[in-house]
Amino acid sequence: ARVWLPDGEGAFPLILIAHGNHPMEDSSENGYNYLAELLASRGFIVASIDENFLNLSLAADFGMFAPLKDENDARAWLILEHLRQWRDWSVTPGNPFYGRVNLDGIGLVGHSRGGEAVAIAAAFNRLPCHPENAALRFDYQFNIRAVAALAPVDGQFLPGERPLPLSDVNYLVLHGAHDMDVVSFGGLRQYNRLQFLDGKPWFKASLYIYGANHGQFNRAWGQRDMLGPARQLFNLGGLLPAAQQEQIAKAFVSAFMEAALHDQSDYRALFRDPRAARAWLPETIYLSQYQDSSAIRLAAFEEDIDLETASLPGASLHGENLTLWREQVVPLRWGDSHNSAVYLGWDTASAPGLPQFSLTLPADSLPLLPHSTLTFSLAAADESPLPEEKDPPPNLPAPLDLTLELADRAGQTARLPLSHFSLLQPPLRVSLGKADWMSALPLSEPIFQTFEFRLSDFSAQNPRFNPSQLSEIHFRFDRSPAGVVILDNVGFRP
Repeated sequence: ARVWLPDGEGAFPLILIAHGNHPMEDSSENGYNYLAELLASRGFIVASIDENFLNLSLAADFGMFAPLKDENDARAWLILEHLRQWRDWSVTPGNPFYGRVNLDGIGLVGHSRGGEAVAIAAAFNRLPCHPENAALRFDYQFNIRAVAALAPVDGQFLPGERPLPLSDVNYLVLHGAHDMDVVSFGGLRQYNRLQFLDGKPWFKASLYIYGANHGQFNRAWGQRDMLGPARQLFNLGGLLPAAQQEQIAKAFVSAFMEAALHDQSDYRALFRDPRAARAWLPETIYLSQYQDSSAIRLAAFEEDIDLETASLPGASLHGENLTLWREQVVPLRWGDSHNSAVYLGWDTASAPGLPQFSLTLPADSLPLLPHSTLTFSLAAADESPLPEEKDPPPNLPAPLDLTLELADRAGQTARLPLSHFSLLQPPLRVSLGKADWMSALPLSEPIFQTFEFRLSDFSAQNPRFNPSQLSEIHFRFDRSPAGVVILDNVGFRP
């Protein structure tokens, strides 16, 4: 590995970086120096691992007829073996790293196949043996507290032919809308599968970046995301400059490690709303999601096939004057997101009455205070609100707005527009090829954005409204004439 060591005395948290698949003759581990230098300047030891021997090669793979396959568990094992070496060095007198490594705070960063490998490593770390072969014994048990994935693949390693489970770790995933290698936001699958079970203050965040591609997260890889003649078909005109994509990675990965390893919780504001760091970020479109282990979940749409039941026992769902109301697994350009949500459509020109979707809470009051925050995720679906129209509208709609109405048990209501936080971004249609016929993939995929509303803001709109006696939440589609939204993860954060 190549190592960046902070100046100064003391023990520093350790971050390992794992690159992805690229011609093995190139030194992919050197492509993250822009990120490693920043992290080292902020008090982290950073080691970028050489895993090039696991990569492709025209010569070593016999003209690409016999490439290495299904090797991502080996990439993960190699990460853990590096941690074992660091543990030995840190307690060996006379070693340059003796006493300088804080193994109570370990972070992993992976790109592409390395992005899946760091998640596998975090899962293997807690296991007694390889999940597909008990003869391969593990004895790691490192304190891995942070996993960050840049444009990761997902599903190249399926233990027992099942998606990789992961729990109780801080997780960040970044992906570019113009990725011409991993063409879907595959890291969302791992984001959606990650669970918080042990009651500790974990969080997870995702960021979708308009104009970012696959290769520009690694300075050695460049603009073209694939090898061979096919790369000449790609549309490079919409890409962010490489320096801007690197700046985005630096801002988010460094903030993530500050929050996860240095316990600087104020940095979480960036993941709840990227506009918190507008002065440090290039101008483009950012769609972000955020969840943490403190959340009270009301409706996640994963429980059953009954459209009127919610996640919170005793809560119920109801729709009125909608043209569409269905729950389904959310698709991506390639495969699906391992996540279910509710699709809601309306068209005021064809359906009379006020369209709305409501959540009724049980009689027992939730532990809500004025500073509690209502959170939910929304995405704009690229489809018509009229069921008989199967093709998406030819022209993208304007950003969508709606009204949030909260009601308490005394009948007092308070309303705020969605735009009080943000308008909803319409689908991001991206032509990956220079001409539409050069790619058979959909032009867009549903990407969620997390919205946050403090209950005190509703109380300011109507001082008689009592948040502690909340009984109903209404999504009223009264500010845009037509549209289809995908709603997920309605809940509260205390």
